[in-house]
Amino acid sequence: MKRTLEERLQDGPVVCGEGYLFELERRGYLQAGSFVPEVALDNPQALKQTYRDYMLAGSDVVLAFTYNGHREKMRIIGKEDLLEPLNRQAIRLAKEVAQEHPEEEALVAGNVSNTNLFNPEDDDSKAAVREIFREMTGWCREEGVDFVNGETFYYYEEAKIALEEIQKQGLPAVITLGLMSENILRDGYTVEEACRLLEEQGALVVGMNCFRGPATMQPYIEKIREEVNGYVGALPIPYRTTEEHPTFFNLPDGGCSCSLPTETTFPTSLDPLYCNRYELAEWAKEAKETGVNYFGLCCGASPSMLREVAETVGRETVNSTYSPDMKKHFLFGTDETLQQHNTKYRTKA
Repeated sequence: MKRTLEERLQDGPVVCGEGYLFELERRGYLQAGSFVPEVALDNPQALKQTYRDYMLAGSDVVLAFTYNGHREKMRIIGKEDLLEPLNRQAIRLAKEVAQEHPEEEALVAGNVSNTNLFNPEDDDSKAAVREIFREMTGWCREEGVDFVNGETFYYYEEAKIALEEIQKQGLPAVITLGLMSENILRDGYTVEEACRLLEEQGALVVGMNCFRGPATMQPYIEKIREEVNGYVGALPIPYRTTEEHPTFFNLPDGGCSCSLPTETTFPTSLDPLYCNRYELAEWAKEAKETGVNYFGLCCGASPSMLREVAETVGRETVNSTYSPDMKKHFLFGTDETLQQHNTKYRTKA
């Protein structure tokens, strides 16, 4: 039998592949802007392959791609009638891929996220948010997920509502918060205070995801680790955010010579601002030493980046056989059988 999330956390680091939103847009199957996961219905094989790529790169979890697949987003694009089919299909595809794992069946996680509807001063919005989470977590239970990932909440109270609705379904909860540039959640809680409260209320894993790259997320992860007793999750974006620009929403590109169709590099012009895989490995090493238990990368991540993180925290992945090995490269290799008239030019190429 496959181990539960809690059993895996007890045994060591757990890796969760995320970042489908940007990856599927990059592959040509999702529209930037609305960022609704219609791919589950329009191109199910593309979604399955994406799930598969992240799983083989080291993810212990196949996260059902229902991020932004909630009633408010579906209303905006005029497709509320597809809400339930989309959610159920995304989970069913995730389950199919999870069963393909050649070593141990991967966990399947349902997914709820920030609704962009929550208003702390509007009780009607709170009721609407609760209903969104109620129906989505209900489909998660009916489809047999192993746990539910609630993510990218920038209001503590919205995260709390999500946790309550997950618990009503009898499912374990991973709750991660998205911290914008104010460095505090929008309803006034510090991220570490919110994580402590969510842990006290029964979340299995608490932490942060999205918005911030390793450099501007890690200091807050350390605060969370000091504040909570249980499992901590960290899933940054793979971009070079800075203290001046702590999120990717307003990250500048000083080297761009063309005019952009958007006000900022977000979301379709971030390419030159990536961390490389070795920077991500350095972060993963630091995060592990901090005491992080649940690792991943969020928007912008590729499978090769995730594999680097997984290997850094001590995992050999299915696709580690394809990890870089430059010994036989014609120019930079060290194999004695290489043509030396090529290797002597390695510093001049």
